[in-house]
Amino acid sequence: RSTLRHRWSHLGVALSTFGFSLLPATHAHAQPAWPTRTVRLILPLGPGSGADIGARLIADRVSKAWGQPVVVENRPGGDGIVAITAVINASDDHILLWGPSAAFTAHPYSHAKVPYDIKEIFPIARVTNTLVAVSVPTGMKANTVGDVVALARAEPGKLNWASVTGLNDFLFQAFVKDAGINMARVPYRDAVQAATDLAENRIQVYTAAYAIARPQIEAGKIRPIAFTNTKRAGIKPDIPTVREAGFPAMEFDGMVGAYGTKSLSADAKKRISADVRATLTDPIVRDRLTITGQVINPGDTAEFIAAIAEQSKVAAGAAKILGLKVAQ
Repeated sequence: RSTLRHRWSHLGVALSTFGFSLLPATHAHAQPAWPTRTVRLILPLGPGSGADIGARLIADRVSKAWGQPVVVENRPGGDGIVAITAVINASDDHILLWGPSAAFTAHPYSHAKVPYDIKEIFPIARVTNTLVAVSVPTGMKANTVGDVVALARAEPGKLNWASVTGLNDFLFQAFVKDAGINMARVPYRDAVQAATDLAENRIQVYTAAYAIARPQIEAGKIRPIAFTNTKRAGIKPDIPTVREAGFPAMEFDGMVGAYGTKSLSADAKKRISADVRATLTDPIVRDRLTITGQVINPGDTAEFIAAIAEQSKVAAGAAKILGLKVAQ
């Protein structure tokens, strides 16, 4: 524990926006072995997303280990706030938040007042990094991000874009401003519907998890032109990263993991972290996650918090481009 506290002391500045703490809640009385009933995983994204696919795979495995049902519940909408507040307000040690850290790292900048206290959410375990693709309709004359910029400059205001909630959306806004182009944002509650509309050319650029875009990509209706990740994707090694394409303002690695609230005991947090990460040794789970655009990247609580600290710096960089300050 002293080692974890030592590591945490070096994260204070980086996580000044977020109140994550490695110190567990104390309990005066012995607690029964966790879990004692059904566990619910609340996701800020809808069915078909990379986080959703991973949650269902892992829920099936940990349910067997825990001897209790594990139910996945999708709560999309509100820029991820619907799911986050549902978990916090429940204050139930059998209700966990599951999803991308990018769902909330941009909130201090993208909302005038963040409607929840981040100190109420405790990172437990990192599971994967998500491949995030920048895609266009197959019929669009754009093979690179640079081509999109050129088209947007040639026809200001004619191109529409969409993204999933959180940091994805925030970074694309920063990209648009940094590139000096005029593109209209189209908001979506249903991430899969946005991919369908991209295929029909109702929107012209879509930034989202590869898993969401994959059906339309395989159908030949949309084309990924870059990944936001820091490294090229093993399943699509011919597609460049946004940094390689010359647009580092969009660069970030999506991270999916499990989070709990202060109602969880220290022992429960340790068990969740260990058991969730243990499922990633299953070759079937690894193969299915990889195919759908997930990079296996397990991490314990300290590693997850450190990675979120780095992601918060990315959000701060985008905020600087957009001229935004941390919400009070």
